[in-house]
Amino acid sequence: MPELDEYVNELKDIWDARWLTNFGAKHEAFRKALISRLGSERVELLVNGHMALELGLKALGLESGEVITTPFTFVSTTHAIVRNGLTPVFCDISPDDYTMDVSKIEDLITDRTVAILPVHVYGNICEIEAIQDIADRHGLKVLYDAAHAFGERYKGVGIANFGDISIFSFHATKVFNSIEGGAAVCRDGAVSEKLRLLSDFGISTETDIDETGANAKMNEFCAAMGLCNLRHLDREIEKRRQVTCAYRERLEGVKGIKLNPLQDDVESNHAYFPIVVEDEYGMSRDELSDALNEEGIFARKYFYPLTSDCGCYKGRFDPAATPVALDISKRVLTLPLYASLDEETVERICKVILK
Repeated sequence: MPELDEYVNELKDIWDARWLTNFGAKHEAFRKALISRLGSERVELLVNGHMALELGLKALGLESGEVITTPFTFVSTTHAIVRNGLTPVFCDISPDDYTMDVSKIEDLITDRTVAILPVHVYGNICEIEAIQDIADRHGLKVLYDAAHAFGERYKGVGIANFGDISIFSFHATKVFNSIEGGAAVCRDGAVSEKLRLLSDFGISTETDIDETGANAKMNEFCAAMGLCNLRHLDREIEKRRQVTCAYRERLEGVKGIKLNPLQDDVESNHAYFPIVVEDEYGMSRDELSDALNEEGIFARKYFYPLTSDCGCYKGRFDPAATPVALDISKRVLTLPLYASLDEETVERICKVILK
C-alpha cells in the first residue's frame, strides 16, 4: 500500500468531481499510465482479473468449441472458459517451469479447438514463440492468463504484448495491486472496443445496447490506488528480488528441495517463491507445511488441487491425464514473499526447512 497521504491526495479529485465510477478521470489516467508502462496502446481496465479473462474470451467471438489450457492454475482460468460455454481441454505442464508443455499441445487439437489459453505461472513465462507458431498454423486464438506476470519483459518486450489478448490481475495479493482490479491488453482495436462495451452491459450509446455484456468496470477508488502503486512498482520489485536472493542463498542445493528456475531472457517481477518438495527431502509437502504452520509460518499449497480436480468439476475431467501437473500440485509450496519481508524472517523460515 502507498502512504496514506498519497492515496488521500488522489481521492481529493474524486470528491471534487463527485464521479465515482463509469470511466471517470482516474480511470482514464490509470489506463493511460498503464499504456505507457506496458508499451501497448490498447489497454482496457476491468473490475478484476477474472472478468478480464471471462470477457476477453467473449470479445474474441469464441461462442463454442474447445480451449486448450492448463489445470495448473488458479480456478479462475478454468471457470472463465466454462462460464463462456466453452470446453477446457487440459494440457500437461513442463516439470521445469510449470507452464504449458508445448510438445503436448498439437496432440490435443481437434476440429473443435478454437483457442489456446496458456498461463504464465509464478512469473515464469510460457514458450511464447512455440505457442504462437502452433496457433498460427492451426488458425487458433491465443489468450494469455498473465495474472502473475505484471511488469515483466521477455527479450526486452513487455509481456502484455503477446497473444491476441493478455490479461492481468491487480488483486491485493499481486506484485502490483489496485485493491481489486484487472486489465486486458488486446492486439486488435476492434476486440479492445468490444471488450470495453462488454464491461459496461454492452451499452454503446444512451439508447443502444449492442452486446450482452456485464458490469465489469473499474471504479475511481481502485484506479486511484493503481495510480499510487504504479509509481512505486520498480522499487517494490527490487525489494522482492532481494528477498528471493536471500531464499536462494539459503536453500540452493538443499537435498530434496527444488527451487523455481531462473529463465533466460525474462525480466522477472519476483511474484512468488515456490519450492517443490521431492522424495529425497525425507518429508512430504504436507508435513513440511504443517511444520512451518507450527512455527507461525504460513506457506501456501499453490496450485493445489488442480482445477481439473476441483469439487465443481468432479467426474468431468481426469486429473491423471496430466500426470506432471498432478505430481507437482502435490509437492509444491509457495513460501512467504512480500517486499517488506526482512532477511531475519527469511532466515527463520529457512532454518525450519533445513531443520
